Amino acid sequence: MGCCQSLCPDEQNPLRKDGAQPPQPAQTHRGGATTAAGLDNGGDGGVIPSFSEFSLADLKAATNNFSSDNIVSESGEKAPNLVYKGRLQNRRWIAVKKFTKMAWPHPKQFAEEAWGVGKLRHNRLANLIGYCCDGDERLLVAEFMPNDTLAKHLFHWENQTIEWAMRLRVGYYIAEALDYCSTEGLPLYHDLNAYRVLFDEDGDPRLSCFGLMKNSRDGKSYSTNLAYTPPEYLRNGRVTPESVTYSFGTVLLDLLSGKHIPPSHALDMIRGKNIIQLMDSHLEGKFSTEEATVVVELASQCLQYEPRERPNTKDLVATLAPLQTKSEASVASCIMLGINKQEEAPSTPQKPLSPLGEACSRLDLTAIHQILVMAHYRDDEGTNELSFQEWTQQIKDMLDARKRGDQAFREKDFKTAIDCYSQSVALAKLNMNTDAADMLNEAAQLEEKRQRGGKGS
Repeated sequence: MGCCQSLCPDEQNPLRKDGAQPPQPAQTHRGGATTAAGLDNGGDGGVIPSFSEFSLADLKAATNNFSSDNIVSESGEKAPNLVYKGRLQNRRWIAVKKFTKMAWPHPKQFAEEAWGVGKLRHNRLANLIGYCCDGDERLLVAEFMPNDTLAKHLFHWENQTIEWAMRLRVGYYIAEALDYCSTEGLPLYHDLNAYRVLFDEDGDPRLSCFGLMKNSRDGKSYSTNLAYTPPEYLRNGRVTPESVTYSFGTVLLDLLSGKHIPPSHALDMIRGKNIIQLMDSHLEGKFSTEEATVVVELASQCLQYEPRERPNTKDLVATLAPLQTKSEASVASCIMLGINKQEEAPSTPQKPLSPLGEACSRLDLTAIHQILVMAHYRDDEGTNELSFQEWTQQIKDMLDARKRGDQAFREKDFKTAIDCYSQSVALAKLNMNTDAADMLNEAAQLEEKRQRGGKGS
């Protein structure tokens, strides 16, 4: 899926304080990625690719031409800015955020904003590894997190809800992420909510880097319901570090209650000391009342009407850190979440396949035939065997006939289905008599079952 990102360190180039790439000749490496800095080390010791510029062709290839099947946005195709899952030629999975047309009219401004976020590297972030400006297209490329969002695990879970210790870990890790961003000069996070918290291959929570950039140059910073928006943003339309703290408070409420409840309603319960009523009933009482009280009090502080009365990011970390007990810290996040750990795809480029190997991996019979012809392949003359091209066409015809037959049976059009399956008799000359007979027998059995079922009803 897409371009092979360079994995060789470049000469280090400093970034300006505003995050823009300083004027310099771009260095383009094999695979099409233009790299401004060498490889960075993630907080967990793993290697994160250096921030790069991708071509549109790279990202089209990675996402199967931005196929709707690759959309991973929570709102699907209704999301204002779609996020796609993709895979580069070096086998690394990526998330590609595709902005609406002209969301960022000036490519230089978009690139400078992206470079500012791209300089960040931390294992509490889903890090930004690239961007693309091509015509009207504006795209961001980030590490892909395979285990869904906090919203999915809290509000739409299927097998098990998140246990209490994991909820504490989520709050602590996101507080660490916000504190890191603030320390690095990027304290503003736009529209922090449960959908911005992602889970990596180990099940560890990470903060999406996409929220460090607005959805458009002059667009709104909050897309959520006004009931969850910081009061000062409603007054002046500006995001401040204190606004981010307010939004973090709403995430704490989500973790406590397992529901997305309006802050005003939650504060009423907190003032009435109805903490038990606030807690998620799906926890079935399996939580520490002392720990819950600490989190409730912190959420209340974050949601203060006056911005100056809210804690800063270092206060958030200091309050939540003592709740991470040693015994629970040794339990892997994937176990707490009840998920199977997914092996990360190799981050180094694999030996490239030959054109024939690529065609075989795609099961592209037409491409295989063309390659064989170019290699001076000739059908054996003087024999009655089918040519390769004829053989592939008959395989295609057989598959098409069977698909039509299956569809007809699902639609209870048994006459058409039997006609389609009957076409497979022609496969006899390919020595596939057994397969054809099996299909006809299957059709006859299905029809017999239908007849019996009709009599008994």
